[in-house]
Parts: sequence; C-alpha cells; structure tokens
Amino acid sequence: MFLGMNFKRTTKRFIYLLLLLFISYSLSAQYSDSTHIQDSMNTLALQEVVITANRFGSYRMNTSEAIEIIRSKAIEQYQLRTTSEALTNLPGVFVQKTNHGGGSPFLRGLTGNQTLLLIDGIRLSNATVRYGPNQYFSTIDVFGLENIEVLRGSGSVQYGSDAIGGVIHAVSRDIGFTEKAVWGSSLLTRIATQGMEQTVHTGVRYSHTKAAFRGGLSWRNFGDLVGGDTTGRQSPNAYRELDFDLKGKLLLSSSSILTLVFQQVHQSDVPVYHKVALENYALNQMDSQKRRLAYVRLNQKLKAGIWKSATITASMQQSEEGRESRKNESTLFRTENDRVRSLALSAEAVMSKGNIWTSNNGIEVYNDRVKSSRTDTDLPDGESVSKRGLYPDGATLTSLAAFTLHTFDLPKWILTSGARFNSFIIHVEDEAVGHTRLTPSAIVGNVAVLRKLSGSSNIFISANTGFRAPNIDDLGTLGIVDFRYETPNFDLKPEHSLQLQLGYKYQGSKLRGEFYLYRNALNNLIVRNRMQGDSIEGYPVYQKENIERAYIQGFETSWDYDLNRSWGFTANIAYTYGQNITKKEPVRRIPPVFGRLAVEYRRENGWCSIEWMAAGKQDRLANGDREDNRIPAGGTPGWNIYTISAGYTLRHFTLDLRLQNLLNKDYRYHGSGVNGYGRSAVLGVIVNI
Repeated sequence: MFLGMNFKRTTKRFIYLLLLLFISYSLSAQYSDSTHIQDSMNTLALQEVVITANRFGSYRMNTSEAIEIIRSKAIEQYQLRTTSEALTNLPGVFVQKTNHGGGSPFLRGLTGNQTLLLIDGIRLSNATVRYGPNQYFSTIDVFGLENIEVLRGSGSVQYGSDAIGGVIHAVSRDIGFTEKAVWGSSLLTRIATQGMEQTVHTGVRYSHTKAAFRGGLSWRNFGDLVGGDTTGRQSPNAYRELDFDLKGKLLLSSSSILTLVFQQVHQSDVPVYHKVALENYALNQMDSQKRRLAYVRLNQKLKAGIWKSATITASMQQSEEGRESRKNESTLFRTENDRVRSLALSAEAVMSKGNIWTSNNGIEVYNDRVKSSRTDTDLPDGESVSKRGLYPDGATLTSLAAFTLHTFDLPKWILTSGARFNSFIIHVEDEAVGHTRLTPSAIVGNVAVLRKLSGSSNIFISANTGFRAPNIDDLGTLGIVDFRYETPNFDLKPEHSLQLQLGYKYQGSKLRGEFYLYRNALNNLIVRNRMQGDSIEGYPVYQKENIERAYIQGFETSWDYDLNRSWGFTANIAYTYGQNITKKEPVRRIPPVFGRLAVEYRRENGWCSIEWMAAGKQDRLANGDREDNRIPAGGTPGWNIYTISAGYTLRHFTLDLRLQNLLNKDYRYHGSGVNGYGRSAVLGVIVNI
C-alpha cells in the first residue's frame, strides 16, 4: 500500500504534534496578527520568490513544486558548519556523512549522481560524480552563500541529467548598486568545544552607481568529531580548509549588467574515518580536495515585444580530488589524483505576455575532461610505479541541450509545462579497456496543474519525467570504491524516471504549511552488479549494468505557526518507502522516518530556540545495505536529539550560541560512516561595519 506502514513511537509523536498545531490554530483563530514569527531554519514565507523551479523568479506559493530555502542569516544564527550540514534541518532533506569532511544530501531517497548539485545555476555535478553518497556539496564555502534552494522531485527539464531525485542549488551572496559610494566589512569567528572547530571568516564589500563587489576569505580548522556518551572521540576526522571568493558587478547600461565571479575551496588531509576504523587501513584520506569556479554572466533587459530579458553565462570549473592510503602492516603507499575540467556556455531568454504567460527558452553546452592518475610507492626502498588511475585518463563528456519552460497564470488556475532535448558525446580511450564512443540522448517533459482554492491556499498535481546519462564514473571506473572493486562497462544506457506528485500549500496570517504525496518510478537503473567468484586485492568485484527497476514513494509535510508576536512553532516530517522491483527487496539507503519540531522566541535584539530532531529505526535493508560496514547489524537505530540555540545583536556585534545534543545521546544518520555530534557548544561572534 502507498501509505501502508507501521508507525514507530517517534513517528506517532510527530503526527500528534502536527495535530496540536492545527488545534491551536483553530482555538486562536479569533486573534489576528500580521507580524509573522518564522523559524529561521525554514523558508521565510510561501510568497517568497524562488528561481530554481522555472530558472526565473517565481512566487514559491504559486509553483507546482516542493521547494525549500535556507538563507545565510539562518546558517549563521544556527551555527551550521558546512554547506551540506546547512541542509540538515530542511523538510524532506536527509544528509548522510561518510566522513566529517563530507555530507551527501538525500532527496526523496536518492543522492549522488541521481541528485543534481548547482552553484549559481552552473552544474557542480560533473562526469565523475558517483552513484551513492559523496562529499562534493561540501566543497562550497558556506559563508559565501546568499541562500540554498532545494527542489525535490524534479529538475531534469530545467537542468538536464542527474536530477532524478531533485536539485540542490547554492546561490552566492548578492550585491547591488547604491547612489553613493558605500564600503563595508564583516568578521566572523566561531569556536566549538573539545577542539571540534576554529573558524575565521572575513568579508569586504563596496557599491556605487556603476560598480559593486564583495570578497570573502575563510580559514577553518576542524578537530576530530566527538560523538555521544558511548562513542567519544572519533579519530581520525580532523581536517583543514581555506576558501576564497570574489564577486563583482558592472552596470554597463540601464539595461545591461555584467557579473564576474571567482571561487576557490581547498580542503587538506580529510580522513575517511570508517576506512581506518573498520577496513584495516593505517591511512586513508583525501588530500587535497579542491574546487575552483570562474564565470562571467551578462544579464540584458529586452524591449522587443514579448522578449523581456536574456542571460548568457560562460564558466570554467575545475575539481580535484587526491587520495592517499596505506593498509596496516603494508609498505605500499598509494596516491591517486582525479581532476575534472568543466567548460560551460548557456544562453536563455525570458518571454511574457502580460501577466498570463511567461516562458524561458535556452540552450546549454557542457564539456568535462577527466585527468586521472595513480602512483604506488614501496616505502622501504622508495621505488614508485605509475599505474592507471580510477578513471580513464583523458576521457571527455560533452552535453548539448535545448529547453523550453512555460507558465500560464489564469484567474483560478496556473498551468506549467516544459520540455528538454539532451544529447551526449562520451569519449573514453584507455589501454586497460580499449576505446569507446557513446552518443546517448533523451527527451523529457513536465506538466502541472495548480488550482487556486482561495487567496491563501492551492492544490496541484504534477508529472515530471527525468533521466540520467551514464557518465565517466559509470563507464570507466577501475579500482577500489568503498568496500568493493569496480571494473568498467561501456555498454550502458541512460536511466529514466517518472514522478507523480500531489501537493497542497496554505498561507494564512498565523499558520503556513504544505503537504506533498509522491511516487517516483525508476527504470533502466545503472547499478553495481556482483561478479560471482571474482576477487581483486581481497575485495569482491562489481560492474555497473542497466538491469533494475524500482519505485520510491512517500509523503512530506511542514508547518509554521505564529502564536503571537514573539512565539513561533515549526514542525516537519518526511516518510520514504523504496522497493527494488527487479531484486524484490528494498531500495538501498532509503532514509527512515525523520523530522524536526522547534519552538522559537524572539524579542527585540535577541532570540532563543529549542529544537527536537528525530529519526526512526531503519531496519528495512537491501542486501547491499547489509554488506555495508557503515550500517550496524540489524539496521540503524532510531534517535532523538535536543538542541538549544540563542543569539543577541547589539549595534555592530552579534553573538550566537548553540548547545547541541543536550542529553549526549549516540546517534547516526542512516548510512553514515561517523556518528553525530555529542553534547557540545558552538560560539560565534559576528562584527559588521
């Protein structure tokens, strides 16, 4: 059954609390207050403007999508450590952590190369993003962001391959023009108990009538992650990070703006803890993990009938991942290095006719080139041997796409539809596996019908088709990945999905909320298949194949309630159920029931919040889950965590304090390689001048 489930005690608590919110709203309906007290962790209001759903500004309330936003102010107030961890409390987002330096968001049961990552509309996901959890979203400096938009359940029509589970879009801090020359600066410092964090971030900004810019520099030193009462210090987990970003805008004319951006993130000595703790490694770490992005963007207003604006973006991005490893009682020291250079060019134009019809049409070109190497060194004699890297050296993937998106806003209805054609050219030439050239393509579309029930609520139904083209990681991986050894397969085709969704949104003067029911049918899935009887370097051998069908379904709901001018409540819960039709077993890594309840008090310059986060036990496991040494025997236990956050602002100074896991309980996000934070405190001081 679609909603057939046996609610555990944790699940029942969330349902009762949601019902209490409805009852409280009904009892206090006679009290009217136009001032909304919103939880900073959630979106400010449903009437917010979002860009990810349609690639242009749209009111969130009127989009036929499940979309959430977290803003920079909330990230600072709640002392959220990384870009990945900033997503932890958003409704419907489950963040797995293989290691302390990572963080892989799950959207509706999918992650890795089935969930698309963007930065300022440019793909962060590249040709080597692997199936399953990864650390790449943490290679964005959290202090350089204006907000993060999370679009659940769609995105292939708007952004192309990989968005089967949805899209996570990081947006850099905005800058604007001013009539007079204005300079400003900021300094943020943050420390955590038990040596878990020391952070310094500084920023400078300037604006005038024709030009504006901002720059930021972050130095971060993270100690070993300290878990709850029975876990203690999890070592090795410590690493260092140095980030830099620069953004400038030039007003070329009254209708033209040129934006230039450069970003760099550099993480050093990032350990993979479970490899050392569980797999007999003396050393296993990423050194270094780097990402550089430079782009130029022209925004042009148009005055030509239905043509309203055009945007052209050219970008170059380089991602680099170095890995170092040595097993206990072994003299072999292995170093690996994978680099991906990504070039992109996109052009899009917005058209509209009055307030009824709006359309965005565009083309995109992406090209990824992979450089991969490996060196094995015998430590006693220092002799080094160069070998084939994890990926075929010099492999390329080129994506060519055209898309069209349309919105019709009628008095009682909003209709949206879109389509995309995407073709790929994949070249792989490798001594170990030979030469291949693949040219997969896909056509996808979406359609949604929204009914305006009143000025404060609407209901919609939508259908989204999605796809994921095989990438270089699928086609050419050769080596140790997690707890297995992978070999290449060049006979792969795109994955496909069809997601149906029913949604309801409500926005009153005191109560705001939404509810989503969905089912995602997955076909032609590219999965790792065990090669029976084969073993290399002591690891079982796997190869990727298009051999499986599955479905994922569930519901998500979140609600905010303002009791009065000072007190506010928020609650959310998500349930996900996945079934592998081919294997007749659960889909791998499906999150348990999880959610959050928070009470917030705000008064003048100060605020305080107490939150309860919880997840049910996940013992519905696939065979691959049972083989995963990161998942305890019998499944991942459920947990309840309580945290208090508070802040106070006086003139130019802001002081924020977070007391997390007050009861010092041990807990782990399902599928993670490390346990969560034990009882600890994080103190942040911000100075704005």
